[in-house]
Amino acid sequence: MPNGNEAGGDAAYTEGIERALVVMAHPDDVDFGCAGTVALWTDAGVEVTYLMVTDGEAGGDDRTVDADAMAALRRDEQRKAAAAVGVHDVRFLGYADGRVLPTLELRRDIARVIRLVRPQRVVIPSPERDWKRIAPSHPDHLATGEAGINAVYPDARNPHAHPELLAEEGLEPWKVPEVWLAHGPSPDRFTDVTGVFDRKLAALSCHASQIGDIGELAGFLRPWLAENAAAGGLGEGRLAETFQHVDTR
Repeated sequence: MPNGNEAGGDAAYTEGIERALVVMAHPDDVDFGCAGTVALWTDAGVEVTYLMVTDGEAGGDDRTVDADAMAALRRDEQRKAAAAVGVHDVRFLGYADGRVLPTLELRRDIARVIRLVRPQRVVIPSPERDWKRIAPSHPDHLATGEAGINAVYPDARNPHAHPELLAEEGLEPWKVPEVWLAHGPSPDRFTDVTGVFDRKLAALSCHASQIGDIGELAGFLRPWLAENAAAGGLGEGRLAETFQHVDTR
């Protein structure tokens, strides 16, 4: 697999990948961070599952909508956004938005889905804060990243971790070969999403409760993704999403 800095390589990094699991804290996190990459993967035949730790009930500025209604709305928005990039398996854990901690319970619940889906690749938020861009380093993102990497290693592969998963639910251990960290400070994977940028915007436009002007957002995203592409050596006029690759074999 190319290291991500080489233009002209496998821009989607799909060789040997049949199933991928994307674990994020809130509805819309995946679409801001990696919807273009996911579109490339599903186009290549990869079966992608989304796992949202919260329902996003604390999102948005509309105080006239109660938490339960907002949660239902955001679950619906995320399912529509997922379909825009070819994902039809979207799951929610229902943890409290704004209060996520990397607990043993969250580790167990993510490990459960890993054992169910049996992915060759898991995408999670980086558990490291990026001081250059504070917004992606939301406490829920950091906690989801910490719980997610611990669910991958050692929990999902260890038959003695969360023994109820095997003894009561019959879920055999699963070893995830690699993890991709989103929004981290040290990216080394650059996926060229120039050709699917419109689908990324289509996914983001589904989050109407959170995004008012999709055109304004596009104007913000283009230079950011162009900066990513330049850092990855993809050439002028290209757009890229970035990740840090972690070998977890």
